[in-house]
Amino acid sequence: MNQPTPPGHCNPENGATETGSPTAMPAHPTDRLVAVVIDEVSIGRSSPAVDHERQVAIHDLIEENSFALPGQTAGPYALNLSVVERRLVFDVRDADNADTVVAHMLALSPLRRAVKDYHLICDSYYEAIKTASPRQIEAIDMGRRGLHNDGSTLLMERLAGKIEMDFETARRLFTLVCVLHWKG
Repeated sequence: MNQPTPPGHCNPENGATETGSPTAMPAHPTDRLVAVVIDEVSIGRSSPAVDHERQVAIHDLIEENSFALPGQTAGPYALNLSVVERRLVFDVRDADNADTVVAHMLALSPLRRAVKDYHLICDSYYEAIKTASPRQIEAIDMGRRGLHNDGSTLLMERLAGKIEMDFETARRLFTLVCVLHWKG
């Protein structure tokens, strides 16, 4: 679901046009997320624009994803995201969101730079839209997509061996991580 994005932020989810490749479907129908819940306490209050971006990011992630847990029971799963002691917590639960299957904690510091760089280039992109030539806007947008891909790859690397996902799912998850850290 691609919604218009508010000034100051850019929605990186443009499906296959972003990477030039189609979204892979899960290898098994149960290897997927059916719900994503954000711990609002650990994220804090935000503007209506940020809340909207979170909702869009969650919808996009649930709509298309491939998400499996090596060595664990088959899904589908519910993902609860929170920040605890400067760590991003992936609390993966059963589809009913009742019981935790596994929880993984990632230090935020390796992701923080990727998120910050991504937000900076998004700000540049929206400033460029106002006055820059189409060629300049396209160049900034290519850089934005590249940073988003780099952040997605970093997230996949940090979760390697813990959570298996395709690249498009990693892109959507990185989008959500970016939106979680966007203060608006």
